[in-house]
Amino acid sequence: MLSAAVAALGGQERAGQVQMAEAVSRALESEEHLLVQAGTGTGKSLGYLVPSLVHDGRVVVATATLALQHQLVERDLPRLVEAVKDQPGVDTSYAVLKGRSNYACLHRIREGVPDDQGALVQMPEGSMGQKVLELRAWAEEEAEQGGSGERDAAPRHTDREWRQVSVGHRDCLGASKCPFGQECFVELAREKAQRSHLIVTNHSLLAIDAIEGVPMIPDYDAVVIDEAHELTARVTQAATDELAVGDVERAARRSQRWVDGSEADDLADAAGALRDAIDASTPGRFEQLPQQLGDALELVRDAARTCLSAYPREQKEAGEGGDAGRAQARGSVQEVFTTAERMAGLSEHDVLWLNEGGQAGASRIPPRLHVAPLQVWGPMRDKLLSEKTVVFTSATLMLGGDFNNVATGVGLKPSERVDVGSDVTGSGALPWRGIDVGSPFDYGQQAILYVARHLPPPGRDGLAQAQLDEIVDLVDAADGRTLGLFSSRRAAEAAAEAVRERLPHLTTLAQGDAQLPELAKQFVSDPHTCLFGTLTLWQGLDVPGETCQLVLIDRIPFPRPDDPLMSARQRAADKAGGNGFMQVAATHAALLMAQGAGRLIRTTSDRGVVAVLDPRLATARYGGFLKASLPPMWTTTDPAVVRKALARLAAG
Repeated sequence: MLSAAVAALGGQERAGQVQMAEAVSRALESEEHLLVQAGTGTGKSLGYLVPSLVHDGRVVVATATLALQHQLVERDLPRLVEAVKDQPGVDTSYAVLKGRSNYACLHRIREGVPDDQGALVQMPEGSMGQKVLELRAWAEEEAEQGGSGERDAAPRHTDREWRQVSVGHRDCLGASKCPFGQECFVELAREKAQRSHLIVTNHSLLAIDAIEGVPMIPDYDAVVIDEAHELTARVTQAATDELAVGDVERAARRSQRWVDGSEADDLADAAGALRDAIDASTPGRFEQLPQQLGDALELVRDAARTCLSAYPREQKEAGEGGDAGRAQARGSVQEVFTTAERMAGLSEHDVLWLNEGGQAGASRIPPRLHVAPLQVWGPMRDKLLSEKTVVFTSATLMLGGDFNNVATGVGLKPSERVDVGSDVTGSGALPWRGIDVGSPFDYGQQAILYVARHLPPPGRDGLAQAQLDEIVDLVDAADGRTLGLFSSRRAAEAAAEAVRERLPHLTTLAQGDAQLPELAKQFVSDPHTCLFGTLTLWQGLDVPGETCQLVLIDRIPFPRPDDPLMSARQRAADKAGGNGFMQVAATHAALLMAQGAGRLIRTTSDRGVVAVLDPRLATARYGGFLKASLPPMWTTTDPAVVRKALARLAAG
């Protein structure tokens, strides 16, 4: 069936794609977990979509990014279904499920949402008001024509504008109480998913459903996790809670209308105690909960619990916005209670820290408490891998040359790997296989890895003059055509300024100069352009062709030493007898470097250089582990060789 699908789509069958499809099919049939590394250009979407369609049970496909989700739903699946629709016994039904806030809310659009005092929020003025009117008209048209009401299909808008026509789970009345429940885009999406064989969703929704235990997805037999290198970060994000003084104050304010006694005032008083405790605390990670902060969190927890119990069982006041206002108010108190309870009872399995806030433009961001799981492999093993068959796939799963780091991170044990001859018949064993189906690219011929061994090691004060000189020389040799991946916004801006000053004939763009899609479009349209930026560019940019012939990486992207979660995980690994630096920091860096280097070669005709300006890649003991995580490029430390190669490429 794969060959028929590829032929119908006008593509060319690749050996890696066939190998992947066979491995996925075997994993689904044998109920063994699978890790499959499939390099860029393999055609891995078809490699798992075809076996998923022919599998007897329902399969969920989870992606990390909306871009891939959009590609699957708008391009790959419709074309695949058209190609195989005449195949006997194949259920080609599919649906997409996203978080609630990704859909327009008809209740908010038609009746508004009450503010903190219960009055209906008025239409914003000016251009924002006009845009909201346009979004409302679009949503009504979607409802009338049976559309999805998804944000991706909406007229162009900002995040702030979209919030005027959508709600999160906390503010939703629920289908049974909402007067528009029968038309609700979210409910209709769930109903369609219930009737579908294949469901496309995202990592976060999968985590909430499978790990948090909140039913979001119809029952399924197996799951394919694409962009699986992102999974642990997305699961961590989904399981992270935050609390600021303003959250408690807002919950107390919203409760004033619905609670007759002093319970809302008591919650406001608890917010004051939390403010005093935060002001007295030092930003950073708390290895032990400070007494004052612990007391304040307990006070908030108890006041929120009492306030919740004071809410009337049935709505006492009819009138405009009643049901929505009450649901919104009670939901905010419930969220405060749940988070304060988790923080006050700080478990050894959680990490708690305080960030110091700061400025965002003209507005000040207040300090916030954060609590996140120390690790996610345990819950993933217990609540996902023990219940379902899981296929993990990505272009980047083998770090340091094997699957063990990624497998361990998601809850699989190296000793359970089937194809290494291990005995995995014991109780609780979760057998898995790992395969690398390779890449259609010849990295040894198409790409050079240049390590600037002669440069000084990077310091804490940003880019040194020697690094700036190296960047200018390389960009000059490439005549633009450069994607610069930097460890900080400050470094990216410093490099951009140096190139603009010394190579004024080139166009040099820095992240923040405009929205990323606009920057990417400009980068692609003119080869004599450089684009410098940070983490967003490391993983999300696809620029094949002569546009990108040089990828610059300023330093090995280890996590910051003061990163609360990473430092806690590293310390825990050391305490357990492992090597925390290699298991956490080096693995994190290897993953990002592999993703960054992957920006260079996107087609079989691409040629270019990945230049790493950090000599530790060549000199440090961990350099071999990092290089083994990169594509097998031809490697040199000679700057003259690299400049000549770039000049030849630029000359065409």
